[in-house]
Amino acid sequence: MTEPATIRLSQYIAHPPAKVWQALTDPQLVAKWWAPGDVKAEVGHRFTLDMGKWGQQACEVIAVEPERLLSYSFAVNTTITWRLEAEGAGTRLHLEHSGFDLDSPLAKTAFHGMSNGWPAILESIGPAIEGIARE
Repeated sequence: MTEPATIRLSQYIAHPPAKVWQALTDPQLVAKWWAPGDVKAEVGHRFTLDMGKWGQQACEVIAVEPERLLSYSFAVNTTITWRLEAEGAGTRLHLEHSGFDLDSPLAKTAFHGMSNGWPAILESIGPAIEGIARE
């Protein structure tokens, strides 16, 4: 059996942790930079993300440390963990998307697709925050 694979990325966002936290936990903001869904920063909260052509993805929040950590289950038995660290006037956002079973064709396809897709998604968080500030 192949060891489960993990995607790890880091992105500097020129906004304080409170704003980045809001971007990760406010359904209206999440929909602007990633996917519509009813996310809530509450352990045990079950929600879905509408991934368009990939369908509705069932998720469950498994860990919350306000303005520091949010972790939830995601598609193909994976886990997404967001870690926030204050850095200067902004935030260093760390993403760990773990648990991809590379022995499964579906999970292997998802791993490769998400490895390519996550960088652009992370880059869109800052502009989504700025868009809300202008509204």
